[in-house]
Amino acid sequence: MKYVNFGNAGVKVSRMALGLGLRGQPDEKEAARLVGLALDRGINLLDCANVYGMMDDRANIGKSEDLLGRVLGARRDDVVITSKVTGAIGPGPNDWSTSRYHMLREVERSLRRLQTDRIDVYLLHSIDETTADEEKFRALDDLVTQGKVRYVGVCNYQAWQVVQALRVQDRLNASPLITVQNPYSLLNRSLEREMFPMARATGLGIMAYSPLGVGLLSGRYAPDTMPEESTLWGSRRRGIFRDVLRGRAADVLAAVQGVAARLGATVAQVAQAWVLAQPEITVIISGADTAQQLEDNLGALELTIPAEEMDVLNRVSAGLSLVLDGSDFESDR
Repeated sequence: MKYVNFGNAGVKVSRMALGLGLRGQPDEKEAARLVGLALDRGINLLDCANVYGMMDDRANIGKSEDLLGRVLGARRDDVVITSKVTGAIGPGPNDWSTSRYHMLREVERSLRRLQTDRIDVYLLHSIDETTADEEKFRALDDLVTQGKVRYVGVCNYQAWQVVQALRVQDRLNASPLITVQNPYSLLNRSLEREMFPMARATGLGIMAYSPLGVGLLSGRYAPDTMPEESTLWGSRRRGIFRDVLRGRAADVLAAVQGVAARLGATVAQVAQAWVLAQPEITVIISGADTAQQLEDNLGALELTIPAEEMDVLNRVSAGLSLVLDGSDFESDR
């Protein structure tokens, strides 16, 4: 396993993180086995959120953190945990947002579930326009000062919003962002226009989630075949599957399949290796729900795509920004 600095911070993380959305895993024992495998294979970055549960069931909110806290035990000090706050955890008026009220309440709940005294990287999960930047970033800095959070970051921000956040933090003399977590894949290269130049200029790390394009590049789907009902695109996304995996998206999938065949790799490995090859990307997040899927994904770390094959993938996907339902972005299977 290769470890790199997390953005411009000194802490070292594996180039693949395990995402704990667990949207396709109903069995807690299997989920615990997945976490154990990740640790055994050298993954030291585990990505959670206070709203993550299992099977996307609102009744399971918080189960992801709870599971991780129970599984880690004595290995807690060997890993870097990210968690997130913003999303709705209930129906009340203060049950979502990045307000000081919500954030300070939710961090305590996350700490209890994780059975730890600190969250290594605490991320704002999405944009909250109802709370002033000064309030949200001062609250984050207070958590750092208190030792409950080590580093801070944001998710799903645009480049200009990241720069604005850094300016506010500088004005407040607050701990600056070290990372931004956004979707990036062969099907969605929108980060290249503004986020990549910003990251190069600031040293900010980028965590790429959904490197398989919400699973479309996982190897489980074909443009001319309706997916199995057990899959994401065969259940919740079934109605739009044929509209999405066609045209240029279908061309990208065909190109990835061709490269995979020539390299003796899987479709998922090629798609993720391409993301890892981008110098602006610090970490990719594996959305695997099973040990078998994770083993497949880990193969991407050992795959080097030759220059001529990179050219094939770059050309077929150039400028593509396939926008999908944000609620499914972090699930890659």
